[in-house]
Amino acid sequence: MTLLACRASEAGAGLSFCQGYSPDLVSGLLQTSEYAAAVLRLVVDFYGTPDDIEAGVAARTARAQYVGQEDRTFHILLGDEALNTHLGGPEAMRGQLRRLLDAMDLPGLSLGIIPARAPRSLSWRRILDLRRPQGRGRGIPRGRDDPDQDRVDLFRKAFGLLHPSAVYGQAARDLITAVLATS
Repeated sequence: MTLLACRASEAGAGLSFCQGYSPDLVSGLLQTSEYAAAVLRLVVDFYGTPDDIEAGVAARTARAQYVGQEDRTFHILLGDEALNTHLGGPEAMRGQLRRLLDAMDLPGLSLGIIPARAPRSLSWRRILDLRRPQGRGRGIPRGRDDPDQDRVDLFRKAFGLLHPSAVYGQAARDLITAVLATS
């Protein structure tokens, strides 16, 4: 479950700024197609929704194209559990972990991992209530013109409290590499 707060660019060509927090799955913005298909398969099977996994994977891939593009900023936090929740089989998970390592070199992307034993100022379970009234299945509403801006502001506050618990750079690479070595 990923929470996102994003702002569209002035030109309207996608996202210019996005903050996301995903405690137990890799953010859709960073998912490989194999991993995304496995995530969506869980949703289809659990909810009994129409099997439109191919379309869902294509939509995620289309959104992911903005990560690393000029004049776009993405700050993604993943919980340690996201690295250890294996979906799609061992090879799909290894591919996903390699994708995270590669993505860390993209311009405009700040990827933080919150280690399982890191001290926290907020429990992620408490901020999940931010999603419920939307019914959109896409997390926090995006954009300044959204009538629910207070919820976006609340998410950003929660993100600010979680951010200091994360590790970045080489420390984040080390966590991903350690999980990859045992996958």
